Amino acid sequence: MAELMAVTFEEHGALHYLDPDGVEYAVGDWVLYPTDDGPVVARCVWAPRRSAGSRTAVPVCLGRASEDDVRRDAEHRRQRVRIRDVAAALIARQGLPMKIVGTDFVSRPTDGVDKLSVVYFTAPGRVDFRTLVGELARALGSRVDLRQVSPRDAARMSGSVGNCGRDLCCANFLSDDPPVTSRHASDQGLAANPLQIAGACGRLLCCLAFEHPLYADFRSRAPAVGATVLTEEGPGRVVAHAALKDAVTVRTAGGVITCPLLALRSVRQQPVQAEGPS
Repeated sequence: MAELMAVTFEEHGALHYLDPDGVEYAVGDWVLYPTDDGPVVARCVWAPRRSAGSRTAVPVCLGRASEDDVRRDAEHRRQRVRIRDVAAALIARQGLPMKIVGTDFVSRPTDGVDKLSVVYFTAPGRVDFRTLVGELARALGSRVDLRQVSPRDAARMSGSVGNCGRDLCCANFLSDDPPVTSRHASDQGLAANPLQIAGACGRLLCCLAFEHPLYADFRSRAPAVGATVLTEEGPGRVVAHAALKDAVTVRTAGGVITCPLLALRSVRQQPVQAEGPS
C-alpha cells in the first residue's frame, strides 16, 4: 500500500495529497508542494499514513521548506493582499461589473525578475478589461493575468459556510466538482426547491452527489414506500425512509414507529392497503 500525506495552503483550506517519498513528516511541518510555477509552501495536516488503493497521480513531496521558503511565502501573501487592494480600487474607478474572488502572486526564484500578478474574478458576462490590465501592470510593476472563474470555483476560493453549518465541502476536501443533477435530490427525497438544494455558489449542492451512493445502497436494501412489512409490533405499511438511520417509518395498527431494517422480519414488495387507522 502507498503512503499519503495531506497538506493545505491556507488554514482550514482544501486538502491536497502528497507522496512523502519515505520521509517522516509531522502535523504542522512546512513542506514544498510541486506546481507548474515551482515549489509552493504548504503545511502538513495529516502525517504520512498507509492508504489502500493506488494513487499514481499524487505528486511527490519536495521535502521540508527552509526558512527562506517560509519567508518568501509570507512575502507572497502580502503581495496577494496588495494585488487585491489595487485591483479593487481600479475596478471601482472604472465601474467594471467584476467581483474579485482571489489573487495570486508568482515569482520564479530562478531569475527573480519574472513576476506575475493573477486576479480571479466573477462577472455576469464578458468584460472588456484591456484598460484595467495596463493600469494594473503599471501599478503593481509586474505582468498581470485576469482570469474569470465559475460560481463553483468562486465559492471554493472564497470559502464560506454551507446550509449544514459546516465549511463548504469544495473549500475543504473536494478536489473536483462532482456532476450533480436534480435526480440526486429526488433520490434523497428532497423537494425541488432551489433554496433548499442550492449551495453558496447558487448551483446544486455538491453533497447531493458524493452522498448519493449511501442513499442508493439504502434504497437497494429497504422496502419501497407503500410495501407491507412485518415488525415486532405486527404488520404495517412503510410510509417513509430514514436512510441516515438505516431505518424505515412504518404505520401499524398501534401507530407510527421507526423500525431499523435489521428488525424487519419479512417484506412483501407489492404495496397493499395499510392496516389500522390512516
